[in-house]
Amino acid sequence: MSIFGTRKTRAVVVALAAGSLALTACGGNDGNSGTKDKGKTQEDAAKQSAAVVYGDAKASTGPAADVPGAKPGGTLTVYQESDFSHLDPGQSYVSDAKLLDRLIQRGLTQYQEDDNGKLTLVGDLATDSGKQTDGGKTWTFTLKDGLKDQNGGAITSADIRHTIERLYAPFITDGPIYVQQWLSGTGTTYREALPDGPYKGKHLPDSVLATPDDKTVVFKFKDPQPDLPQALAMPGYSVVPEKADTKEKYDTAPVSTGPYKISDFKPGKSMTLVKNENWDAKTDSVRHQYVDGFNIEYNHDDPDQTKTLLADRGEAKNAVMFTGQVATNEVRNVVNDPEAMKRTIQGYAPYVWQLNFNLDRLKDKKVRDAITYAMPSAQIYKLDGGAYGGETATGLISPTTPGYEKGYDPFGKLKKPNGDIEKAKALIKEAGAEGQKVVYAYGNTPVRQQQAVVIADRLKAIGLDVVKKEIDSTTWYEQVGKVDNGLDLYMTGWGQDWPSASTVIPPLYDGKQIQDGSSVYSHINDPKVNSEIARILKITDPAEAQEAWTALHHDIVERINPAAPIYFTKVFQIFGSNVGGLRYSTDASYVDVTRLFLKK
Repeated sequence: MSIFGTRKTRAVVVALAAGSLALTACGGNDGNSGTKDKGKTQEDAAKQSAAVVYGDAKASTGPAADVPGAKPGGTLTVYQESDFSHLDPGQSYVSDAKLLDRLIQRGLTQYQEDDNGKLTLVGDLATDSGKQTDGGKTWTFTLKDGLKDQNGGAITSADIRHTIERLYAPFITDGPIYVQQWLSGTGTTYREALPDGPYKGKHLPDSVLATPDDKTVVFKFKDPQPDLPQALAMPGYSVVPEKADTKEKYDTAPVSTGPYKISDFKPGKSMTLVKNENWDAKTDSVRHQYVDGFNIEYNHDDPDQTKTLLADRGEAKNAVMFTGQVATNEVRNVVNDPEAMKRTIQGYAPYVWQLNFNLDRLKDKKVRDAITYAMPSAQIYKLDGGAYGGETATGLISPTTPGYEKGYDPFGKLKKPNGDIEKAKALIKEAGAEGQKVVYAYGNTPVRQQQAVVIADRLKAIGLDVVKKEIDSTTWYEQVGKVDNGLDLYMTGWGQDWPSASTVIPPLYDGKQIQDGSSVYSHINDPKVNSEIARILKITDPAEAQEAWTALHHDIVERINPAAPIYFTKVFQIFGSNVGGLRYSTDASYVDVTRLFLKK
């Protein structure tokens, strides 16, 4: 999943995200905190790589357990750096979209989380996490009673079928593609099964996706798909009611199925959420509806959010960050204030920020290696929260992902976290690339702009001719996700969609998936990598698969080097003093928005 300000907050996501996420613990002194505490560690991250438990009907039955001390009423203010890039669930694959999705949308399944971060996959619209037969090739879901959208329309199996089938339509380009590929073919070939989606009256055959009655949905795969319930919990598979679907226009006015709905939306300025009166708590074992609504304000960067929330005056007492972070230059002020620390949360996020090489343009591996050696990871992540925001990345798999190898460091980043300029210069000279022009793109947020100065200076220092290109962060992933993007270098953040390297390596490095909107940002299309991905995806033993993913990760990093690992991400957030229910979510990688309330 990107992170906010990137695509695939994919998340998740997801993030997915890019306001800034971060993780790990080898980064050295950030010069900010005035304390030995450097936030979450790789040991914390390892706890998040545990397998998810699949819940039964009892665990999936609402209402959700009460949050201690929770009270109803009031409106929460949300500070956001930029607008959401998509509101259509089918287009959602970044972290900020996931937080919004948790409030306004529902899918067949969802994650239930305890105070220790343990995740249980439960039925959301479905009565349980799904029933598998035929060795995992067939999955059956039964819908709960009393499900309605914000207009009062009943949600039936036809809506679930429509939700899946519309993802085949050509205008859906930015969401996850796991289920579509499992049902209809690898790479981009799945679109051939339903090239117009369901909009011209055609459907996937019942031998693939069946709805024998209004309450039953049956997925039928050629191969076992044990992770289907986790894939269906992604925002990209939240239900889009058939009668409410307005195709492309749905991206600006989605219909809610969750506890809140959009009552007002001014793109680029604000969004207001109010209670969805047709949401029934008895059908939902995860979400709450404590506050009356959310006033989401855009154009608040991290320093602005942090200073406002730290001051804790007026409206700010009732305010929260969604994907914002404690700003680097405010870390010391927060950490050294015991009262402020009581209203913070920390977590180790699943994202790896990496500087992608467009392999269609940067074809010489010596040049790619030179840039990788040169990158001053420590300087770059210090601009994104310091040691509370990240640490030097040594590979392309994060410490939260099963199979991560602590100490794997082919480019010597742990010994030289600020880069090896001399080695980089030598490689540039070997390649005969002195003076080579490179187009480097970055987002127009303060953190990315500051990082761009550091990165561009280092590229120049090793002998490259840098052309900087600033891109609107709201459309960052759409722009860099184009096959013909006209760029050489651009940074993205990716995290696992669930605890498996199968949600990291295939989405990022399978060349058969290259298309506009794909997360194969480097345009890698290596036959060996492609065939090995296809082979590993068929391995049903988790331990064997994990070992194979680890070996493939080595091959990708060392033989091809499609992206320079920059930093792992951690989360450090602060909130208003009147906000209750604060908890870091290992699923969302930010605050758990499903349980927030106002204390008075």
